[in-house]
Amino acid sequence: MHVVKKTAALPKDVAYRELHSQLASLFAGERNALANTANMSALLYEALPDVNWVGFYFLQGRELVLGPFQGKVACVRIAMGSGVCGTAAERRETLIVEDVHAFPGHIACDAASRSEIVLPLIQDGRLLGVLDLDSPELARFDREDGIGLQGAVDLLLQSADLRSFSNPSVPVQLRD
Repeated sequence: MHVVKKTAALPKDVAYRELHSQLASLFAGERNALANTANMSALLYEALPDVNWVGFYFLQGRELVLGPFQGKVACVRIAMGSGVCGTAAERRETLIVEDVHAFPGHIACDAASRSEIVLPLIQDGRLLGVLDLDSPELARFDREDGIGLQGAVDLLLQSADLRSFSNPSVPVQLRD
């Protein structure tokens, strides 16, 4: 059993070091991408203050498709270049949005969200998807969050091969 240590009372640099330690513990000996992305979204959702959604979208063709997440029901598909997630994916860069209602083309999956940070998942030079965090607070995320979350993404990418999530050419076979 893993007990999540809350980070609200810690300075951000210390909080992210603690999160990285917890993620390393969760990922130890586990390479399954589904398990690791599910646990990472749960840990970030529970440990970080003032977030109302944390999750992954994976690139399939020209759209991002919903992956493991924590929070309210989410948009299932986002076109490349659309909203904060699609824009971050298309640009292959982290986007920090202080006020999502001021972002052109923002896609409102949860009306309570007011700020957002989205980090692209790039493994071996290939865009695989994004990590998305929303907050009901204006300007919740800053450069320090970007650095800390990038460290978490890097740890995930070292701990699991996410390419299977973004390969639409691999058919899923269902059994009776």
